[in-house]
Amino acid sequence: MERYVIMTAAHNEAKLIGTTIESILAQTVRPALWVIVSDRSTDDTDEIVARYCSDHSFIRLIHLDDDIARGTTAKVNALRSAYDEMLHCDYDFIGNVDADVSFDSRYFERLLYHFRLNPSLGISGGQIYEVLKGTFQPRRSNSITSVAHAAQLVRRQCFYEISGYIALEHGGEDWYAEIRARSRGWQVRAFPELKIMHHRPTGGADSLLRHRFREGKMDFSVGSHPAFEIVKCARRFPERPVGIGSIARLAGFLSSYLNSDTPLVPQQTISFLREEQMNKLKKFICRQPY
Repeated sequence: MERYVIMTAAHNEAKLIGTTIESILAQTVRPALWVIVSDRSTDDTDEIVARYCSDHSFIRLIHLDDDIARGTTAKVNALRSAYDEMLHCDYDFIGNVDADVSFDSRYFERLLYHFRLNPSLGISGGQIYEVLKGTFQPRRSNSITSVAHAAQLVRRQCFYEISGYIALEHGGEDWYAEIRARSRGWQVRAFPELKIMHHRPTGGADSLLRHRFREGKMDFSVGSHPAFEIVKCARRFPERPVGIGSIARLAGFLSSYLNSDTPLVPQQTISFLREEQMNKLKKFICRQPY
């Protein structure tokens, strides 16, 4: 059986991290190593994780006190600390699990099965479900061609070739990893039958606006084509609260575009992404599924 290791960056996740840990403990195939990085947590996150560490040797806790990295780069820096802990560990797959999710007991067993079937599969995972009107429902933006960072695995060779997760000013380390993987010939695939339950409540209108505005700036920073961005935001207009998130995301993108900001990734990556996007856009216009 293939071995996998996972990383988790947590900041004040005392209310939810226990649910995530229990979900991992219930797995039919457990990770060889799970490094949880508590990034400047001031609640009971450390105490909760430490209790599990005492009973399960494959779980390790790292506490970071450095106040250097903030915002969107903090998570990647925390994951790098976890990765350093894994350098001498034997594994076939490495991945990330967020501290506010859960999934069924065969999640990783079935994920490893998909990797076994397809040697070209580089990054894979399930799809996000969030609470809407009292029940977990699939996130509208789910796509089989994009893998949620919330509970994903990356083949070790693929992870090595893309240099892992790279911090970007406006976030998007998971998306950037996917682009680099595909540009090197790896396949990226999400499987709808693998459900990831996201337990964090949706924020209010103000936090949603800030989050979507940042995502628009993220899209620009990775090199998204303006035409594709407009169509993408238009397609997501029905997401609740209707229109607000799409408008804020497009506003963030346009603010970077009109300010003549410079994308944060190499031109080669931008060219690859835009060619992908234009092909998808052509298929969408012709009403062909992609």
